[in-house]
Amino acid sequence: MTEVREPRPDPTRRPYLGMHPGELDGKWYAKYWNPVMAPMPEHIKEAIDLGPQSPPLCLSPDDAAMLSDTGYGEFENGYSLFSDGSVHIATLTRMPRVSPAMVDWWFWWHVTETQRYKLWYPRAHLYAEWSGGTVDQSASYRDRYIGGTSFVDEYVGSSLGELAIRFVPPDTLGFSDDSVDPDEATAICARVGLSRVPVDWGHLVHYVRRVKGGAEMRSRFWMGGKYVAPRAGASLTDELETVAEGLRHPGDGHARALVVHCSQEMNHLAAFLPDIFDEFQRSE
Repeated sequence: MTEVREPRPDPTRRPYLGMHPGELDGKWYAKYWNPVMAPMPEHIKEAIDLGPQSPPLCLSPDDAAMLSDTGYGEFENGYSLFSDGSVHIATLTRMPRVSPAMVDWWFWWHVTETQRYKLWYPRAHLYAEWSGGTVDQSASYRDRYIGGTSFVDEYVGSSLGELAIRFVPPDTLGFSDDSVDPDEATAICARVGLSRVPVDWGHLVHYVRRVKGGAEMRSRFWMGGKYVAPRAGASLTDELETVAEGLRHPGDGHARALVVHCSQEMNHLAAFLPDIFDEFQRSE
């Protein structure tokens, strides 16, 4: 395989679910560890029961900025399967007492430590490691994670993913400065790939906007099919092509699992984010 000069995760890592005894000793955020997950929202259950939705209802990455439009689209929850093997995922998460700025803070704060990452989804998150991004503490929370890569090991359903999530500026997916005013909205945008192999798998965006009583997150994923490609600087060798081919058809089962995963982790986050953010702000 062609050598690519890019950040890679620690090859000696030994990921595991849960927390070992004493692992959270001395950490101010230890009280936010709660392995009991809330039930899946009814609107997500209903969307999964419907099965795959019609592809014309789906946004493309080129149209992602339409998430900043007022109101809702025809397809806010569930998944769709495309003829090229790709899948589209959509979830809506209601987040009482949450602000867009809190979500930007979370995407900066959680990435540097596995224990922080595990707070987010205790039943699926195993490991996190951070590379890049700015260390300028005077920068906005958003600017601290854009340009960096989060290496994470996590389960989606029963499948273990070793992922590289590279955060990109919102305008990469067409969002204007006005549509991501941090007081009113934010868009977390990223390219999703594998951490051990220089192959990208798809795109994601979490658009968070203020609503009465808090915020709501409109999440979209585009995975597999035409979105699979060698990472910048990597040559498409036979070995890399074999890996890429295995990613091009995630299938119905993985699509369903990704809907569940996104909904559960974002609902769990919403339950403690206002309190942990407030405590962080008071301790700065």
